[in-house]
Amino acid sequence: MSDDLQVRRLKLRELRILLGVIQAGSMAKAAKQLAISQPAISRAIADMEGTLGVPLFDRSSRGIEPTQYGHALVKRSIAVFDELKQGVQDIAYLANPEVGELRIGSSASLSEGIVLAVINQLSRKHPRVVFHVVAGGALALRDQLSERRIELGFARLPGSTTEEDLHAEILFEEPLVVVAGADNPWARRRKIKLAELVNEPWTWSSPGTMFDTLVVDAFRASGVEAPRATVYAESISMRMRLAASGPLLAVVPASMVKFYTGHASIKPLPVELPMTQRSIGIVTLKNRTLSPLAQLFIDCARRIAKPLSGKQ
Repeated sequence: MSDDLQVRRLKLRELRILLGVIQAGSMAKAAKQLAISQPAISRAIADMEGTLGVPLFDRSSRGIEPTQYGHALVKRSIAVFDELKQGVQDIAYLANPEVGELRIGSSASLSEGIVLAVINQLSRKHPRVVFHVVAGGALALRDQLSERRIELGFARLPGSTTEEDLHAEILFEEPLVVVAGADNPWARRRKIKLAELVNEPWTWSSPGTMFDTLVVDAFRASGVEAPRATVYAESISMRMRLAASGPLLAVVPASMVKFYTGHASIKPLPVELPMTQRSIGIVTLKNRTLSPLAQLFIDCARRIAKPLSGKQ
């Protein structure tokens, strides 16, 4: 049987059943979740296996387990249903650009920075749009994109941009900076060497994280060993508030100073953290057509990032 004939004989209902069985882990559970009979599920699976000429499940006394053929088909089925759902959402958006939903993946720092800035701007223009922000680092975002749980991701990009199935667009280059409260004596200095700050109280990310490694390496590149931080905290907002309200110095991404809502009470210090610059960008799935809402989000992110990129 030719590929074209096999494709024509496959039905969306059958693909939906296949996806339901694999997600549920059994035909009985899938029958309950899909509100159809178990014999109907068995017939649909058998029809697909007959059409394709390969087994989609291994059956044993312990239950069923998808074969490599089943995994291959369900992987493409997820994309099929995602594209259909996206098509319906595109039609809704084109009919009424004031509504829609968008799922965005982002690291914690970027969700509190540029992602927050874009959402604030678009929410004022399109108050009925719903945004879902999913936390995750670069590896988690890759998986979420591949599984189509998010439509686009914001991340710090590695030097050799991304993998074959992903597309990355660099928005701006961002170093880490040292910040202090506006009332901190260091905030009045015009020039500071990092070595001068070794004995000050600090706050940055947890030991062993990539952020912590960058900070430690920056101190060593400046000829001194990094001090032990007084407060280790993953929340950038917490670190910014600690610096704004007390004697602690904080290490944060440079863009956070721009987007921090309490910017009047915080000040970047004139001190260099060498070797901490990283590329910040948007990652999308190459073979996925972006929705109008996702494209709108990306266009807004480009405008907001333009001053940070140095391109006017």
